[in-house]
Amino acid sequence: MKSIVYVQTQGGQATKASLEAANYAAQEGEAIAVISGALEGDGGLGAVGVNRVLHCSDDLDFGQSSRLVSAAVEQEGADAVVMAHDHSGRAVAPRVAVRLGAGLIAGVTGRPEGNTIKRNVFSGKATAQVAANTAKRVITTTPNAFGISSDDGAAAAVEPFAADTGVCRVAVIEAAQPASGDRAPLPEAELVVSAGRGLKGPENWGIIEDLADALGATTACSRPVSDIGWRPHHEHVGQTGIAIRPNLYIAVGISGAIQHLAGVNNSKVIVVINTDPEAPFFKAADYGIVGDAFDVVPKLTAAVKALD
Repeated sequence: MKSIVYVQTQGGQATKASLEAANYAAQEGEAIAVISGALEGDGGLGAVGVNRVLHCSDDLDFGQSSRLVSAAVEQEGADAVVMAHDHSGRAVAPRVAVRLGAGLIAGVTGRPEGNTIKRNVFSGKATAQVAANTAKRVITTTPNAFGISSDDGAAAAVEPFAADTGVCRVAVIEAAQPASGDRAPLPEAELVVSAGRGLKGPENWGIIEDLADALGATTACSRPVSDIGWRPHHEHVGQTGIAIRPNLYIAVGISGAIQHLAGVNNSKVIVVINTDPEAPFFKAADYGIVGDAFDVVPKLTAAVKALD
């Protein structure tokens, strides 16, 4: 399979989600990346198996990006388009599929098996093998669903690339990332510490941040916590917030309503800390601690720090 990979960058380097998508494509055949905007070197793409990088120096909106990717597919005679199932991928992939007359398989969690690919359905409660019976396919990969195998010594050739991308219809006035220090963005985080109303107030969030800092984790929260303003909305995980797939998800003082579980049930390991032994979350947990968060969490933080 020859794939065009649409890559997002941050600080001139490919994002983790884009590196996963590129590595996915490279393991299925030849992978050629398409990037617009700032780029440093090859953006780290050669190390994950990308052969070439087609670089457009212009900053493009989603509509223009879809034209750029479609032009690259036509130029290279690619069989597939691969990109991360993130904010940009969800906007660009359908546009590219329409332009190419290609089948779209979104949010895949498995590798191609013949003509089908596995993806989660019904909020992660089931999986489906989805087929695209078209000459070309557009695939978006779920962040954290695939590991990255890399060769740090490899580099991809970077080539200038231009296409008729039309007129930009979106004016970006300002772009800002949520203030999270050195913590990974939630969709890409491998370790997440989350809390709910069991913390009793925003003034108690220090114990959650201390545990997250000790683990090198990202902080999150339940919907009620963000709705009442204890924590910012970009930390809300769940069916109506951000869906995540970390290696470790620690839930503190969260009962485990079905809407919350729908956004976190693909976590590889779930640890629940709650005073209520009948909390629904314990049924989904790999490990559970029945106890007061204000007693358990500081002790857990101290134990993690003792391992250093």
